[in-house]
Amino acid sequence: MAVKLNQRAFDHAKSLIRQKRVALDSMDDWSEHQPSAARENAFIKQHGFGEYGKWYLGVDDDQDEDNKGHYKFPFGDFEKVHRCGVIAAEVRAARLKYTDIEVAAAHLHGMLDELM
Repeated sequence: MAVKLNQRAFDHAKSLIRQKRVALDSMDDWSEHQPSAARENAFIKQHGFGEYGKWYLGVDDDQDEDNKGHYKFPFGDFEKVHRCGVIAAEVRAARLKYTDIEVAAAHLHGMLDELM
């Protein structure tokens, strides 16, 4: 699996944080805050995979771009960046040794913590 940083999503997340479109929640909230499969499907139907991909810090080059499996490490709910989602992405990327994604998530984590 060739998972790498989705630079477009990283830039999108930084922009949203600068606009203060964030949820400054705690790490354990992600299981409740992350979009459901139905919410993801509705978002894709309305906006397409191009917009959907802007909410995922990682992409898997072994998967087709028009496939949800192409996108990894979600960080928001299609409206706001969630601190809990960023932390979950950071921890999971570290565990899986995706250093570029881990570093990007850590940067976003720092930006969010500055707002607290």
